[in-house]
Amino acid sequence: MAGKDLRIGVIGAGRIGIVHSGSVNDTAGATLEIIVDAIEESAAKLAAQYGVKHTTNVDDIFTKGDVDAIIVGSPTPTHVDLISRAIDAGIHVLCEKPVDLDINRANTIKDKVANAKTNVSIGFNRRYDPNFAAVHARVKAGELGNLEQLILTSRDPAPPPQAYVAVSGGIFRDQVIHDFDIARYFVGDIVEVSTFATNAFSSEIKAEGDFDTAITNLRSADGKLVSIISSRHSSFGYDQRLEAFGEKGMLQVTNLSPTSVRSFKADHSEQLDPYMNFFLERYAASYRQELALFIESIHTGKQLNPTYEDGCKALILADAATESAKTGKVVKL
Repeated sequence: MAGKDLRIGVIGAGRIGIVHSGSVNDTAGATLEIIVDAIEESAAKLAAQYGVKHTTNVDDIFTKGDVDAIIVGSPTPTHVDLISRAIDAGIHVLCEKPVDLDINRANTIKDKVANAKTNVSIGFNRRYDPNFAAVHARVKAGELGNLEQLILTSRDPAPPPQAYVAVSGGIFRDQVIHDFDIARYFVGDIVEVSTFATNAFSSEIKAEGDFDTAITNLRSADGKLVSIISSRHSSFGYDQRLEAFGEKGMLQVTNLSPTSVRSFKADHSEQLDPYMNFFLERYAASYRQELALFIESIHTGKQLNPTYEDGCKALILADAATESAKTGKVVKL
């Protein structure tokens, strides 16, 4: 495969499939071959945008020999089966989070993934946000000395539709799971989880037995503390911040605006552009870097993206946070 473009199929033509299709189209060393979606209109529309084939039959991906790799952006309950089928077909796979909503089902293919001859990666793209990555590199280089506290703030601009909430697995498996991965990325394995969660504003989310607002505290195996502040809404845009505090100082990532222009006038002392209002804008660069590393992993045989094991460990943390939120107990892992 050296010297040839990686032929990639995208499964799922929803908003995340649209992101991944754009990334493949824009990335050197990759060729978008086919779009798969059960909804013909969605698959055809996205495929037409890039002049590629489409199908509603996922079997085509595994039987026709058109692709070297797939990106899975279909609903979560399909993930385990599609990963398993990709391994059997000798196809590399980059799968969106979470690996599943049930850790027991996710565990059924752990050994298969561990022994796979193909690359299996999980899409925790926030590791590759240029700002988060820069802080992580500086922490790892020892700039802060011993890292003592990590604070993550993650508030969506608006809650998802009730129909989505009903099948999402809840705020911790759907939204906060990204933050659980970032926490592990910075501090290693987590041994203790304590969560306070409530329904602060959404009766629709409450009707589904889920929470819209939460604060989760984690303790790592070596005593580092992590706080994750989560909400399903934010009136001022997509609220994505990080603070790493250590013995020698602190590093912060603040919210991003389209520009850094500041306005000073008679009726205001300082005004910035509004914050970015959606994850597709805020994390566009990270999705492209994720794909570039996936391609590099396939060519070099090195695992450069989060692993299936990372996906399982993040899901375990999501389960623990859910249990803690519902019982009021500290969950030890």
